[in-house]
This record gives sequence, structure tokens and C-alpha cells, in this order.
Amino acid sequence: MALTALPFDDFRDLINLVPGPDRGAVDAVKARDAQLTKPPGSLGRLEELVEWLAAWQGKADPSVIRPVVAVFAANHGVADRGVSAYPAAVTRQMVENFAAGGAAINQICAANDIGLKVFELALDYPTPDITIADAFDEAGCAATMAFGMESIAGGTDLLCLGEMGIANTTVAAAIFHALFGAEAGDWVGPGTGVAGEGLARKVEAVRAAVARLDGKTDDPLEVLRRLGGREIAAMAGAILAARYQKIPVIIDGFVVTAAAAVLWAANAASIDHCLFAHCSAEWAHAKVLDAMGKKPLLDLGMRLGEGTGAALAAGIVKSAAQIHAGMATFAQAGVSNKD
Repeated sequence: MALTALPFDDFRDLINLVPGPDRGAVDAVKARDAQLTKPPGSLGRLEELVEWLAAWQGKADPSVIRPVVAVFAANHGVADRGVSAYPAAVTRQMVENFAAGGAAINQICAANDIGLKVFELALDYPTPDITIADAFDEAGCAATMAFGMESIAGGTDLLCLGEMGIANTTVAAAIFHALFGAEAGDWVGPGTGVAGEGLARKVEAVRAAVARLDGKTDDPLEVLRRLGGREIAAMAGAILAARYQKIPVIIDGFVVTAAAAVLWAANAASIDHCLFAHCSAEWAHAKVLDAMGKKPLLDLGMRLGEGTGAALAAGIVKSAAQIHAGMATFAQAGVSNKD
């Protein structure tokens, strides 16, 4: 069956039946690490990153040769409610900037030798205003998730996810409010820099969108269908496909985390192959990561999106893999090991 023809309900099975880690590969990494010319544990979290790569690549000799940042771009009807400091037209303008090589993500990818793919998701046709209508019908949500699954075709050994979409922090905040409860304002931050009355409009939009669900928030995929933007649904599909294809994933910031949170809420183990790149300056991001028990790699005060935090984290993961693969053992270097 083609992915584009997958019924919506089939994604529940895919989420619940995800394959587990390769424990043998992790054991092999630990055995080699114990022989490398350094005190045990002296590289701290870098050693954990190599074990994570091994577990989810299924390789005793993990490597990062073809890392890719995939940026998904979409527009949102809720932008018309004045919830962003920028107009919706900026989404397409930034996509064009990506293509021209002028964005921050282009520079980070160039500095770290990381590939970049940008996927436009019907920018001229925003999803409906989620305060008054569902973002998708079931077929539309399933097709968008399937698009995200297919987008990773072409080969990569480390997938970094990013996004672009004016008003998508509003959409992400609504998803978090639906999944984790509390008050609407607990999940809303400035996003692109909205403040004052604009911030109040954003809080009200999140409240109204979730209130429209009438308490029916126990099915995470329904939350995604009714509240999520196209980029969020596509990223959820990409995360899921990567798990089945043995590709570790690096999650960027606040909005990408919304895609991961939908899967986590359905099956917490379904995102074990994901590394959370950084803690966004969008303050509610720390709250979400804590709720899911996830420890971000970096905290640089960033809130740009575009996959920028994920790309920076990928550079560290590449270094960790190279250290593990290239370091000499005590025997090879003729260095005395501890007694």
C-alpha cells in the first residue's frame, strides 16, 4: 500500500509497534570506549551520544556521514487573528531566502557540512483557523503525515528537523495545552516577538482552539488532526518513518517538539530515537521537555526555528562519532591503561 493511501487509524499501529534499540550495538560501543586513550567517562555526554547513535542506527561502529536538515514550511489560518509580529507572507519569503542561501540555517549547515532540504506544504492554502475549525479531516492529516514519511527518501544517517511558518508557535502551544493541560497562557510565549495586545490575542486563540475540542484530548492523533499545522503533521510522519528506517533524529525547538509530543503522548517509547537539540528561549519549551522527561543538549537562548538548534547539535554528534571512531586504543597508542 502506498503511504499516501494509509488510513488515519493505521498510524496508531505504526506508533505502537515501533522497533526497539539495538542493544548489541550499544554494548560494542561501550566495549570500545573502555579501551580508548582517556579516563572512563571523561567525555561526558559525548560518550552517551555515540551510544545513542549505535542504538538507533543499529551499528556497532556508528557514523555521521550524510546528515540532513529537513525544514518543513506551512501557513496557518490562525495567523489572521494577529497572533504573530510578522505577516503570513513571510513564510514564503523565508523559504525563498533558504533557497538563496541567505538564512541562518544555511550558514550553520555550511559550517558543519550538513545537507539541507526544504519542503513547502501548500503555502498558498493555509490550514483553517483552528479557533473555529479543524486543521484537517482524517484523510488530509494522514496524507500529510505520509508526505513527511516519504520526505526522508534519498538516504541520510542523521535527520535534523526544522520548520518555518508564521503563527506556528500558536499552533504548537495549542497542541501542548491539549496534551498537557494547565492553562492556555502557560504554553504561550512571544514567538517571533509578539507582545502586549498581540500576546493576549495569542493566548485567547490557544484557549479557544482547545476549548473547541470540548475536552476530547485523550487521543493524540486527534489532537494533531484538529489543531496541528501541515508542517507539524509532516514532521510527525518523518520522525515515525526515521524510526523504522534506523535513522536517529534531532528535534529542533518549540514547534518541532510539538510534532514529537504528539507521538510521545501516543507511545512514549516512539521517540526514544530522538535527541532534543536545545531548550528554546520560548519559555514553555522547558516545561514541555520536563513533562516528557527529555534533557536538551544545548541551551543557547535561541528561538529562531529553521532547524538551527538541531544543526548545531548535529555538529556535536558528528564530533562525538568521529572521536569514538578515530581515537586510538591504549594498545594501539602504546599508552598504559589503569591497573
